[in-house]
Amino acid sequence: MAKLRSGELGSLPGIILVILLWAIFQGLHPQFLSPRNLSNLSVDIVGTGMIALGIAFVLLIGQVDLSVASVSGFTAAVFAVLNVNNGVPEWLAIVAALLAGAAIGAVQGFFSARIGIPAFVVTLAGLLAWNGLMLYILGASGTINLHEEGLVHALTTYYFHDPAVAYGLAALSVAAFLLMSYRDTRRRRAFGVLSRPLSVIAVRTGAVALVAFAAAYVLNRFEGLPLAVLIFLLFVVVLDFVLRRTFYGRKIYSIGGGAEAARRAGISVVWLRISAFMMSGTLAAVGGLFLASRVAAVGQTSGSVILLINAVAAAVIGGVSLFGGRGTTWSVVLGMLVIQSIASGMVLLGIPTPMQSVITGGVLLAAVALDSLSRLSQKAHGRA
Repeated sequence: MAKLRSGELGSLPGIILVILLWAIFQGLHPQFLSPRNLSNLSVDIVGTGMIALGIAFVLLIGQVDLSVASVSGFTAAVFAVLNVNNGVPEWLAIVAALLAGAAIGAVQGFFSARIGIPAFVVTLAGLLAWNGLMLYILGASGTINLHEEGLVHALTTYYFHDPAVAYGLAALSVAAFLLMSYRDTRRRRAFGVLSRPLSVIAVRTGAVALVAFAAAYVLNRFEGLPLAVLIFLLFVVVLDFVLRRTFYGRKIYSIGGGAEAARRAGISVVWLRISAFMMSGTLAAVGGLFLASRVAAVGQTSGSVILLINAVAAAVIGGVSLFGGRGTTWSVVLGMLVIQSIASGMVLLGIPTPMQSVITGGVLLAAVALDSLSRLSQKAHGRA
């Protein structure tokens, strides 16, 4: 409650927005909360969500990466050209695509962090350059269809039909959350730091259990747990651990809180900034593979500007601050639920696609305004 009073809203606005959107769309169309639609929605968030996870790293250091959509399209094209057109083994083509994404991030990070060119300019140039290279390597046809029996194609088409898999994942998630919460409380008490009461931990664990088992129940009523969702959640959990439980992650947050103060504390600001852009490029490549899997092809429309807008919007709407230093990977999940809920609801209601951009833009503006007001409130309370 103290954080809320000081203006630190965290993910609360995103949670409220998801609840409102689901209530509104369900009232307007009875199939919105159907198992089929929610299952499809969960798979649809993965590709853009992976890209948004990478953007979160860059936003946390107080920078921005405008090239991620083009990078995702370019790296997907690299994979398709190598695997489909040139017969390179699929696993090797995937590695090449991921390495290309990491290399792009390293180059852009170098120009921004070492040379001193604003990240906005560097990545805007990248947006144009990588999109142009994507169109060039795709060739005259402009589209390359993926092998239907391939691993990349299976990323978004494979489902675990056994109900035990979804329920087992839910149980494991709840147990892990409870264990981590209890260990944190014991550690904080050992150091004499304010900690959460066991009653609060029990309530939070109950809420996580409700969400996890409800999601498992809904997914099992359709096709079961999608492989794409499982992989996405693994990325979210691992990257959340990296950001919040490792020295590297804490340094990322510290740079976002104040780069000069971090430098004076002995932190290698240049290297960490480059590494953040490398994470963004690599995860853009991962997202590009999932997006290609979803449509079973790589084409000229891959890596569109709309993809960039949705990825940035997802991170910001979920609670990652544009000013750096605040947000988690779970913020991205929440933001993607908002973005994809709007898209799914629009499709069901037959509303033209341009209106989706109008509404998403309005929600993004509101999220940024709320973030700015939250930051001003925290400054007034001495918390920023």
